[in-house]
Amino acid sequence: MILNRIAKLVASDEVRISAHGYDELAEDDLSVRDILDGVKSAVAVEEYPEFPKGQSVLALQQDGSGNPVHVVWGIPKGRDTPAVLITAYRPSTTRWDSTFLRRLK
Repeated sequence: MILNRIAKLVASDEVRISAHGYDELAEDDLSVRDILDGVKSAVAVEEYPEFPKGQSVLALQQDGSGNPVHVVWGIPKGRDTPAVLITAYRPSTTRWDSTFLRRLK
């Protein structure tokens, strides 16, 4: 499972945050620390094992206040490290069901 690999990389401080990831964190007032801490209890929403830039996963996490956050994590193609925080955002109730695990049609 991609998310398990990501969690292990985060636990060993093998993490990189993309420029886009930093922009999205700032836009939604999310802290890097909350996202890194939240990966321990994250739930995989969608896995993308064949993504051209490397395996990735959309995870449901919580911020420091317990609010839902979607985070896209990846591992660069052809590499085992680092975990890359690609983007993070607060999921919209108009696009996701009440659990934030399924997209609305």
